Formats: sequence, C-alpha cells, structure tokens
Amino acid sequence: MKLSAARHWVFDMDGTLTLAVHDFEAIKRSLDIPLEHDILHHLAALPDEVAAAKYAWLLEHERELALSAKPAPGAIELVRGLHGRGCRLGILTRNAHELALVTLQAIGLGDCFASGDILGRDEAPPKPHPGGLLHLAERWQVTPGELVMVGDYRFDLECARAAGAWGVLVNLPDNPWPQLTDHFAVDCAALQRVI
Repeated sequence: MKLSAARHWVFDMDGTLTLAVHDFEAIKRSLDIPLEHDILHHLAALPDEVAAAKYAWLLEHERELALSAKPAPGAIELVRGLHGRGCRLGILTRNAHELALVTLQAIGLGDCFASGDILGRDEAPPKPHPGGLLHLAERWQVTPGELVMVGDYRFDLECARAAGAWGVLVNLPDNPWPQLTDHFAVDCAALQRVI
C-alpha cells in the first residue's frame, strides 16, 4: 500500500503527536519499579491494593503532563490534513483515555478524533500487544492491512507488525528499528510531505 492512499491512520500520542516529556526513569524511581521493567506490566503484576495507589499516582502525574502538552513538529498539520481528506483517525496510547482527551485538547486536535477511536491502557492491552489495532480495524470494518500505525518507539512498530498493519516511525533523527519499520520520517512534517 502506498501511504498516500491510506485512509485509516492510528497514532501513538506521547512523543508522536506531542513533544516527549515523560521521564520514565523518574517515574519508575517514584513508584519503586526496577529501571529495566515496563511500568504498566510491572503495575499489572502487583496485588490490587498496592497497584491501585501506584496507578493513582501515575494518573495524577500524567494529568499534569497532559495539561501542558505541546504538539510535535508538523503534528497539527499532518492530522488536520488527514482529517480534511476524510481519513479515519484513531489514537492508541499506553496513557489513560481521559488523559488522551486532555492532551488532544491541549494541543488543539480534540475535534479530529472520535472518543470511541481513542484507545488508552484501559480500553486495549498495552502496546506492543496488537489488540488495540485489531479493535480499531473491526470498529472501522477494514482489514488490519489497511491501517497505518504512526509512532516514535519500537512498541508502536511491534504492535503494527503483530496486527498486520503498516508501521511508520517518526520523531527520531534516524531509524534504530529498520526491520520493524515500513516507513521512516524524521518528524510529522516530513511524513506529511510524502503523503
């Protein structure tokens, strides 16, 4: 599939549509999570009462970041351009759904995404699991091969590959995961130029 022909686009949010501001090492230290562990997988393995307090802290920390979110270079123009073409647009994030809504409003893209097309960590298994993309493909009544997943990390690309979707890597100076990447662009503005 040529990217210019794609009509169904799914975006990671933090670091893809927004400037990356999460300090994951600091979050892990605050939550007493070993640095080599994935935050969401670690919390999911904890007893419920311990996990609840840590999830609450994480949600408040992320809320502060969401309220002050800034768009990544070219993100506004890319999303508005696709929206203007009538493309279906979704979000697949490891963040919470409610904070994805806050973030999208903060960067001025809240009107481009239907709430049901925004999947957070409570609506879909965290990436790299393909469940979120498969859910959107079913919701939009298309094959996974008609989806383009745009992200800034290998989890986004691994998710796309596992679902059978197209993986596009953005917002890095070069591509450290060529074996997982169907297309690479240094930022969203560069991606928009090729579509």
